[in-house]
Amino acid sequence: MAPPPTLPVTERASEPAGIAAERLCAFFGATSAIRDVNVELRHRGVTAIIGPSGCGKSTFLRCINRMHETVSGARVTGQVRVGGEAIYAKGVSPVAVRRRVGMVFQRPAPFPTMSISENVAAGLKVLAREDPSRQRISEVVERALRRAALWDEVKDRLGQSAMSLSGGQQQRLCIARALATEPEILLLDEPTASLDPLSTQRIEEMLRELRGEITLVIVTHNMQQAARVSDETAFFLAGELVEVAPTRTLFTNPGDQRTEAYITGRFG
Repeated sequence: MAPPPTLPVTERASEPAGIAAERLCAFFGATSAIRDVNVELRHRGVTAIIGPSGCGKSTFLRCINRMHETVSGARVTGQVRVGGEAIYAKGVSPVAVRRRVGMVFQRPAPFPTMSISENVAAGLKVLAREDPSRQRISEVVERALRRAALWDEVKDRLGQSAMSLSGGQQQRLCIARALATEPEILLLDEPTASLDPLSTQRIEEMLRELRGEITLVIVTHNMQQAARVSDETAFFLAGELVEVAPTRTLFTNPGDQRTEAYITGRFG
C-alpha cells in the first residue's frame, strides 16, 4: 500500500517540519490503532486532526510525545521526529520528549490542592535543575497566563484555588501550565469539547495568536473549528491517515473520495 500523501514539496520548501512521522504504527496488544502513518506537520503552525470516533486521532497525538507507551501492552513501531530528532531512538528519554512536547486533554485537570499560580508553576519546578527564584516564578506565571489569554481574569487572585475557576478558565489554566515550560510543540486533544461557546471562542483566539510561536496540533470532532483555527488539516479513517492538506484545500477540494464523504456528512 502506498504511504498517505503529504503536502507537495513546493508548498513546504520554506517551512521545516515541526513533526515528522515515518511508517508510524501503534498497537494496543495485538490490536492495531494506527498503521503506516507518513506525514510532516507544519512548524509553528496549527494542524487540525479530524475523523470519526475510534479512527486513531488521539492515539496519533499520544505517539508524538510518547504517552502511548504509558498504557499497559501498548507499543509503537516506526519513527517520529521532533525538530529533526528521532524521539523513539534508543536512549532517548520519554521524560525529555515530554519536556519538549506539551499536552492538554479534553477535560480540564488543574491540581485541586494548588493555587492558580502554583498550578502554572508546577511544571517549571519539576523541570528546573535548581529551585527557581520567586521573581523567576512570577515572571513565568505571568507570561504563561498572558499567552493563554487568562492573565487579566486572574491576576488579582493568583493565590486562590484553581478549582474556583470556571470550566473554560480551568482549561486555559491547563494550557498555561503546559506553556510555562516553553515546549516546542503543544498537543491538544479535544480541548473545547466540554466547554461553552464563549470559552471555546477564547481558546480558539488563543490558538490563532500562538500559531507563530509554537507548533500546535489539535484533535477535534468539530470540522467548523478545524476550518477556523488551522493552517492544515489531516483526516484519519480506521487507523489510516487518508490525506493532509492546507485546510481550505481539504474542505473545498479534497484529494480522496473518503475525505469528501466525511466532510459532507455521508458518514461519521
